[in-house]
Amino acid sequence: MRKFWILLTVISFFAHSQPVKIAKLKYDGGGDWYANKTALPNLIEFCNEQINTNLAISEDVVDVGSPDLFLYPYVYMTGHGNVVLNNVQVENLRNYLTSGGFLHIDDNYGLDQFIRIEMKKVFPELEFVEIPFDHPIYHQKFDFDKGLPKIHQHDGKPPKGFGLIYEKRLVCFYTFESDLGNGWEDQSVYNDPQEIRIEALKMGANIISYAFTSAL
Repeated sequence: MRKFWILLTVISFFAHSQPVKIAKLKYDGGGDWYANKTALPNLIEFCNEQINTNLAISEDVVDVGSPDLFLYPYVYMTGHGNVVLNNVQVENLRNYLTSGGFLHIDDNYGLDQFIRIEMKKVFPELEFVEIPFDHPIYHQKFDFDKGLPKIHQHDGKPPKGFGLIYEKRLVCFYTFESDLGNGWEDQSVYNDPQEIRIEALKMGANIISYAFTSAL
């Protein structure tokens, strides 16, 4: 039944019968899950204009343990600090992801050490693997032959796209040392060059496109 609702939302998305909502994930532990406040609205606007999506103009907020999680084919998670998932939240997130849902974790600098531990609770049998550059997520409308764009320097490491693959489907895409969400923010927030912001938005559009098509 839960998978049915996700598929119904995806079908609505492609039929353009009504706007489809995406959501930001609220989690416990004290980390700033609410970071990048202007990011998703800007990504939504870009997707509606550039890849002909029918996304509602503002995102929802959904708790990781809520049954409402299943209303959203794409859920965005970000932050800088601690993440703690209890048993109920772990079970709910696993059920969501194995039923057709898609989680995009975007490290906003400082999330890595926490999220790896918590996602191991969700999928103890899986490891994050680096997603190869020829994967479809890098080649939707926009081609990223070298993988993720580098938006903010942070530690100066190359950007990496990691994933959890369940039954041959990429259910969680983890963008590390890239900081796509900062690139989606209003230019007044970080004053990044426009060409950098556009690269971030293009990659975000690819992720949105992949999330919806992979659920079918």
